Amino acid sequence: MKYKAKILVVDDDIPVCKSISSALEAEGHIVDMAYSGEEALIKEIRKKYAVMVIDLMMPGLDGIELIEKVKKRNPDITLIMITGYPSIKKAVQSVKLGAFDFLPKPFTPHELLSIVSRALEKRFIYEEIAAEKGITEKKLVKLQLPPGQYYCIPDNSWVKIEKEGQATIGIHHVFLKNLIDITSIHLPEPETIIKQGETCLTINDSQNKSHRLWSPITGKVIHVNEKIKKDYPALIIDPYNEGWIIKMEPTQLEEDLKNLKNLNADY
Repeated sequence: MKYKAKILVVDDDIPVCKSISSALEAEGHIVDMAYSGEEALIKEIRKKYAVMVIDLMMPGLDGIELIEKVKKRNPDITLIMITGYPSIKKAVQSVKLGAFDFLPKPFTPHELLSIVSRALEKRFIYEEIAAEKGITEKKLVKLQLPPGQYYCIPDNSWVKIEKEGQATIGIHHVFLKNLIDITSIHLPEPETIIKQGETCLTINDSQNKSHRLWSPITGKVIHVNEKIKKDYPALIIDPYNEGWIIKMEPTQLEEDLKNLKNLNADY
């Protein structure tokens, strides 16, 4: 399903800003551009945008500050962050502050459109149900988590801390709601070292879109759940038990948890 939206692209690199805008306009979206956080604030006040695509590292008002100001004024807006590798930690922080997701550089137009499509799918579902029921998204679903302490990159991935000093990682149920007809799942190899905010899983769907899951922690992959490659429904039906994706040996857990939200506190 396709949705068209009014989108503001914010990047101080003018060629990059224009490139992102062109890709979005080719899909039928109405796109404006801002070359600084300050300019973005002015345009966001004047016009109502469904989505803002924001470069995390900008001079002056940077992406994190822009998120805080925009979300304070317009909590329902959808924010997608663009980030380079050195700022992955800040990208994870941006999701904790209310961004929908982030996209590391370099990225392809296909990856950009996939994440925007997923964001609009979620927004459409929320607005449709909220209008019908007259209630907020928070009250629509009561999630029953299995025993244990869970932390998450909101709407993306979760981590459960195990007694043996290991950690189990899986897909946030909201992320799964926005996937349509999974066709393939790509898991990392055991012994792979993955840092917080890096890709730990890639899912392809029947609409030829690719969706990446971010690792909530840094560590070494110990085991992968090969069953989910053949049993996609386990991801949807039981994402916090049978639908787990990898088990890791954390290397800087205390530091990583500072960038995550307590999933138990939300549900």
